[in-house]
Amino acid sequence: MKNRNIVYSTDQGRLCPDCEQPTSECQCQSTEVIGDGNVKIALETKGRKGKGVTTVKGLPLNESELKSLAKKLKAQCGTGGSVKEGQIEIQGDNRQKLKTLLEKEGYSSKFVGG
Repeated sequence: MKNRNIVYSTDQGRLCPDCEQPTSECQCQSTEVIGDGNVKIALETKGRKGKGVTTVKGLPLNESELKSLAKKLKAQCGTGGSVKEGQIEIQGDNRQKLKTLLEKEGYSSKFVGG
């Protein structure tokens, strides 16, 4: 049960809504695995004004591991990107490069979509 309704503190920064700890020290999100292990790589252009974005879904990682892997993949591809809703988004068509990089990390993946 929450004993306070603070979501931001000037001395600690943002607080986790579940455990009420600073987000840098949050324990409740670090253990939850997001993906199912069925890694899929796709190119999406819908809703992006024609710009292609390569998405990687299904990685069996928690949020912090997913962000660190995304940072490594973005650096290897030389592009920008982000982590949204449990999937990694890398700008541009980098499907083949991402497949080889993920295989080096130990994840088997497959292409989906056309």
